[in-house]
Amino acid sequence: MENLTLTGLLKQVAVKYPDHRAISLSGQFDITHARLDQLIDHAASLLVSAGVKPGDVVALTFPNTVEFIIMFLAVIRVRGTAAPLNAAYTSDEFEFYLSDSESKLLLTSRQGNEPAQSAASKLNIPHITATLPTPNSEISLSPSQSESNSVSRIINKSEDIALFLHTSGTTSRPKGVPLSQLNLASSVQNIKSVYKLTESDSTVIVLPLFHVHGLIAALLSSLVSGASVTLPAAGRFSATTFWADMNKYNATWYTAVPTIHQIILDCHLNKPESVYPNLRFIRSCSAALAPSIMERLEEAFKAPVLEAYAMTEASHLMASNPLPESGPHIPGSVGKPVGQEMAILDENGVAQEAGASGEVCIKGSNVTKGYKNNPEANRTAFQFGWFHTGDIGYLDSNGYLHLVGRIKELINRGGEKISPIEVDAVLLSHPDITQAVCFGVPDDKYGEEIICAVILKEGSDIDEAEVLTFCKKNLAAFKVPKKVIITDSVPKTATGKIQRRIVAEHFLSQISTAKVPKFGA
Repeated sequence: MENLTLTGLLKQVAVKYPDHRAISLSGQFDITHARLDQLIDHAASLLVSAGVKPGDVVALTFPNTVEFIIMFLAVIRVRGTAAPLNAAYTSDEFEFYLSDSESKLLLTSRQGNEPAQSAASKLNIPHITATLPTPNSEISLSPSQSESNSVSRIINKSEDIALFLHTSGTTSRPKGVPLSQLNLASSVQNIKSVYKLTESDSTVIVLPLFHVHGLIAALLSSLVSGASVTLPAAGRFSATTFWADMNKYNATWYTAVPTIHQIILDCHLNKPESVYPNLRFIRSCSAALAPSIMERLEEAFKAPVLEAYAMTEASHLMASNPLPESGPHIPGSVGKPVGQEMAILDENGVAQEAGASGEVCIKGSNVTKGYKNNPEANRTAFQFGWFHTGDIGYLDSNGYLHLVGRIKELINRGGEKISPIEVDAVLLSHPDITQAVCFGVPDDKYGEEIICAVILKEGSDIDEAEVLTFCKKNLAAFKVPKKVIITDSVPKTATGKIQRRIVAEHFLSQISTAKVPKFGA
């Protein structure tokens, strides 16, 4: 732990498994761990020549490409701070993120990104493109840079800020989260440990690499394990090529958000593959997975589905259900703490007994030391010696965590606190419903009422009355939604996450009882 770094772990893998496949671009080429190490060091030398200094923030906006992975790790190698950004941002959004992170350089693919470049130009931030012409060539930057010989003398340190991300900004403006080399190294080791990842493992990346789930859980934990990852040829998730890639590259697992699991499941039900890979496990994270969906996934793909709990401030993983050989995986639970301390605290910082709900709090070497330039958020988040997640939950007698909801998301109907996650799960157990999102809206009589938006299975023709009848049979009367909106789609974030506030705002015009949406997380 004295000088534990992500770059150090990757260097060890390059020595231990030099000829093992590290990254494949589907159907095009493979890169070994030793070759990846060479590519990173060469790219790092170009960044030094481009003027990147220790502590400089470098923004990167790419599809899921080999160039992104190399440049991301090269920025960290020169003791810079990598700030990956969603390529779909508007110019105004890029301007906010580039400015808030104090980025010194913008890196993109050769194709560029007009909104990002426009924002960078406005802020006088230089722009450089990165291209790997062939798998056997070195990465080239444009404007071109000469190679520096000083990279071998750069010593990475555990306290170096390696990654800078923003929270989703569900209740306020997005908060900047600096994550150190130690944070990242601790997290990938936790992930490697709980899922027993080895050099024999292989996965296909389905999530965007500008987000911690895809970046840390899928990519970095695989690379640190000596395992391999495959990038879809399209640079993003494609349901039509997913299983072909999984089979071709002998995938042993994959991780995704519930929305993508649902897409994969629907494709299987409509047009099953002739053969499926022999998966050790399937992982679900970033949003609640309904027990009914878990059951269908396990039945379809003959692998345990392990739900996990994570957030940016914890460098992703906080808790996970274990592999079958290590203990049961419990539907509706996000598992046990992994590599960190966890406590359920009341508002006075008193730890709660098993079964009693309170705020989920953590501490560990994977946790950020604080938000950037945000003393008020830090005062709220770091109290009583713990990081406060903003989630309400309880630990059962076996130490498994059960989430009830976000503090600001719980629906208070006439004094009764209702978990929208619980109502979602009941709705999703209906055979004709594929997605369900419940949220609170102001109500004159009860203070708040429950509204839910549902997406039906293709070909289903059930109506609102039938859904409400189902709810009345399976929920206590005070938890039954006042209204059900049957829709074709619900708004999602770029990572496929559903945020209740955004859904509430989207459907507000259709909800006669509400004047303003509940502004929850």
